[in-house]
Amino acid sequence: MSYTGPDFDPPPERRSRRGPLTVALAALVCGGLLGWGVYAATGGTDDKGAGAEAEGSPSAAPRTPSPAASSPAGSASPSAEDGTSPAAAGPLKGKVVVIDPGHNPTNAEHTAEINRQVDVGTHRKECDTTGTSTDDGYAEAEFTLDVAHRMRALLQRQGATVKLTQDRDRPFGPCVDERARIGNAAKADAVVSIHADGSGAGNRGFHVILPGPVNAGEADTRAIVGPSRALGERIAGNFVRVTGTAPSNYIGGGTGLVTRKDLGGLNLSTVPKVFIECGNMRDSKDAALLTSGAWRQKAAQGISEGIVSFLRG
Repeated sequence: MSYTGPDFDPPPERRSRRGPLTVALAALVCGGLLGWGVYAATGGTDDKGAGAEAEGSPSAAPRTPSPAASSPAGSASPSAEDGTSPAAAGPLKGKVVVIDPGHNPTNAEHTAEINRQVDVGTHRKECDTTGTSTDDGYAEAEFTLDVAHRMRALLQRQGATVKLTQDRDRPFGPCVDERARIGNAAKADAVVSIHADGSGAGNRGFHVILPGPVNAGEADTRAIVGPSRALGERIAGNFVRVTGTAPSNYIGGGTGLVTRKDLGGLNLSTVPKVFIECGNMRDSKDAALLTSGAWRQKAAQGISEGIVSFLRG
C-alpha cells in the first residue's frame, strides 16, 4: 500500500536505516528458529518449497490483472467451504485463527461504498480502499486472497479453526471496523491481516505492523499490545527464515516491526492482531517474488509457522 492514501498521515519513520539490519536479522532468525522448534515438536509441516497504510492506498483502482498474473502457476485454489473452516484433530485443535485478506478484488466497482467514513476510535476514515498493484497489474487484493487460502490449508492441517474476513464472497469490503469485529466475535486466538505495500521503487522487504496503546472512543488496545507484539515477533522471525526475505529497508529501522496507532483494524481489535506487508509491489525485485506462486507458498508457510509458534509457545 502507498503512503499517499488520503486517509492518514504517513508514519514518521521513512529513511532507510541499515545500521541495525544485521543485528535485527539475527534476532528475527533466532526468534524464528525458536518458533520452528516449537512447531516441529508439535507436529508442524515442513514443505519448504511496506511501510504503508495497510488499510489505505492510492485512490485509483489497481489495474486489472493480466491472465498470467491473476492465475499464476502454483496459485492456491479457493476452498469450497464458507469463511469458517474447522479442521481435523491436531496440536491447534480448539484454537481459532482469523485471516484478514486485505481489500477486496471488486472494491473498485463500489467506490461510493468503500469511500464511506467509519469510526476507528481515534478518528474517522474510509471504509476500505482498492489496494495497490504491481506495475504489471497484479492486484494486491488477488495476492492477499491467494496467501490467505494457502495459510488456511496449512493451519487446518494443524487442527485450527480458520475464518477469513472475506473470500471474494461479497461485493466490497468489509469495512475496516467490521474486519476488526469479525476477529472479536470469533474470539480469535490470533488474527493476521495480509497486505503488500505500494511504496517507491528501491524500497524492499517486509514489515509487521503492531498495535500501539490506544484508548479512545470504542478503541482500547491496551490489553492486546503485549500479546500482539509476541505474535508479530514470531511471524517476523519465521518469515525471514522460511522466505529468506529481509526486513524492510525503508521503515522499521531494519527490525521488520512497526508500531501504528492509526489503523482501524488494529485499534478496534480486542484479540491479538497484527498486519504484515509482505513486500513492495512497486519494486521490480519484490514484485517478482510477490507474483511467484512458489514464493507465496513460502510466505504463507512463514506466517503460519509464526502463528503456530505463538499459539503453542
